[in-house]
Amino acid sequence: MQRTTPPFRADMVGSLLRTQALKEARARREAGQISAEELRAVEDQEIRGIIAKQEAIGLKAVTDGEFRRAFWHFDFLEELQGVTGTWGEPGAGGVAFQGAHTKPKVLNVTGKLGFSGHPMIEHFRFLKANTSRAAKMTIPSPSMLHYRGGRKQIDEKVYPDMEGFYDDLGSAYAGAVNAFADAGCRYLQLDDVSFAYLCDPDQRQMLKDRGDDPEKQPAIYAGMINKAVAGRPGDMAVTMHMCRGNFRSTFIASGGYEPVAELLFNTIDIDGYFMEWDTDRAGGFEPLRFLPKGKAIVLGLVTTKTGTLEKKDDIRRRIDEAAKYCDIDQLCLSPQCGFASTEEGNVLAEEEQWAKLKMIVEIAEEVWG
Repeated sequence: MQRTTPPFRADMVGSLLRTQALKEARARREAGQISAEELRAVEDQEIRGIIAKQEAIGLKAVTDGEFRRAFWHFDFLEELQGVTGTWGEPGAGGVAFQGAHTKPKVLNVTGKLGFSGHPMIEHFRFLKANTSRAAKMTIPSPSMLHYRGGRKQIDEKVYPDMEGFYDDLGSAYAGAVNAFADAGCRYLQLDDVSFAYLCDPDQRQMLKDRGDDPEKQPAIYAGMINKAVAGRPGDMAVTMHMCRGNFRSTFIASGGYEPVAELLFNTIDIDGYFMEWDTDRAGGFEPLRFLPKGKAIVLGLVTTKTGTLEKKDDIRRRIDEAAKYCDIDQLCLSPQCGFASTEEGNVLAEEEQWAKLKMIVEIAEEVWG
């Protein structure tokens, strides 16, 4: 049976490999050779192109590929009131992956958090105006403003206690969710690494070392998310994508979902979960036994980290394995992550990206009709 509301049987996480024309335009803009308006014109043209491709292969929800962003998270977060983004020295800092570092950008909370509008509202309006399908918007989960840096990146004069920070962050996000809803968004995704990272012993130790309690942090993050989405319209679907790191085909965390699954599925008031299961780093499907009726799981069984096309039979076999722990009618299929969480993109070709998405649509039709 097909689904008429998000998430859909064949779905995608959000980001797509930047086209050559877009890469060249962004480089020229960075060098001061073209204006912001000229860059925007190229972005508009390239986004229209990838919308058409997503529609052509049969996806029921489409995104703008995050083509206007450099990072999946920083570009949204730094436009919240009270957040300041700064660049480090070239070659220094950045987020450490297995054998790679991102560009050295850091976010600091330097004032009271709030929401008074956001450039991405217009980005969404452009997407919605250019597709007949469900326009899907992706933004980072509120936990992303805390997880990376913790207390040291939050001005203690502004927030002497963390409770005030979490409360204001949840309220700021509620403003953003409502603004997207007012713009016509009915499919919103929160991209999150914290819950999957908290399944990794090394990440849990990292939190302990800096003074956070990995046992308590998931409930704190869940509370912020619930505050953010509490006032959404009844017909607005909200999903969450959980990631273990995705930069130039590398990763950060490992570990199955068991430590967070029950809280994740039964405490957070959202409609569906995009979960990575493309490698054994994600563990087995047993945590799906905690999934309540009425919620959907989008199985990330197709990797975005290589261009090798999976075998359909292997994917169908894994869907059957997952269905041992929850109703198959609650399952959907997608890539395990975006194809370009940062503008650099993963190490595969555009035609390989589209082949994977097309295969996902075909498998979903074969499995669910």
